[in-house]
Amino acid sequence: MTRCMNDTHDVEPLADTTASDIASATKNIEHPSPKNRSTKRDLFGVAVDAVDADMAFETITHWAQSDQPATVAFTPVHGLVTAARDATFRQALNSMDMVAPDGQPVRWALGWFHGEKLRDRVYGPHTMWRLCQWAAANGVGIYLYGSSPEVLDKLTQRLRKTMTGIDICGAESPPFRALTEAEDAAAVDRINASGAKLIFVGLGCPKQEMFVYEHRDRIHAVQLTVGAAFDFHAGTLAMAPAWMQQRGLEWLYRLMREPRRLWRRYFVTNSIFLGLCAKRVLFGSSRRSPLPTSS
Repeated sequence: MTRCMNDTHDVEPLADTTASDIASATKNIEHPSPKNRSTKRDLFGVAVDAVDADMAFETITHWAQSDQPATVAFTPVHGLVTAARDATFRQALNSMDMVAPDGQPVRWALGWFHGEKLRDRVYGPHTMWRLCQWAAANGVGIYLYGSSPEVLDKLTQRLRKTMTGIDICGAESPPFRALTEAEDAAAVDRINASGAKLIFVGLGCPKQEMFVYEHRDRIHAVQLTVGAAFDFHAGTLAMAPAWMQQRGLEWLYRLMREPRRLWRRYFVTNSIFLGLCAKRVLFGSSRRSPLPTSS
């Protein structure tokens, strides 16, 4: 049954940027001990995993099949920039078992600065759909957490119509406000009691990553932050054409569709990302520099 409350999946806007923002974005670097440090690469203080779509899929399905709790963040440029500017969010990302390169520029940066030759990015919406197909074929339960009641209804209908036998153990739209301690505990109990092994969290960045971070030791399943994937698969938001996605222009497609809401976000985010890349090129950084560690 869908649990419906008021919610929003919108991404929180970044504040106006200044030259000092760009200059200080790579300071105070941190990072944890993930399950596989061998794939971790430092990008502006975030330990991003050098994995492609197949590698990520195989790792996630292994965790789910072996009943191993894990946390996965699909991270585009916006996530990297937010982490570079916010120590708390950076620590949350650096606690993840996998930080997948969701955006093409993130994949390119892994190539520029670490020599990684990844075949493709790990796009959250595509990976979610693929994991749902796998779950339906293997009797693995899923849980949908986030977005609005209307989107969840459309999403669950489409999943059930498209994927025979899919086990949607729960679909829940939490309130936009912060949960009370009792509400939070009840939500955790519902998720754990559902038996789902894959928990898709669609609250928007950075809210979804903070949710996963704060519940990493309490939710006994694989948690995945999937951003606007609920809207894409429900048909309430159009996905950028493949040619734009391949060229790293998904942001431009969304900007053209929602210019008033997104112009500031993309102007600030892209400017800081370019500044971070330029700083690394100009001042250099060892490819084998120690990974950031979280406190």
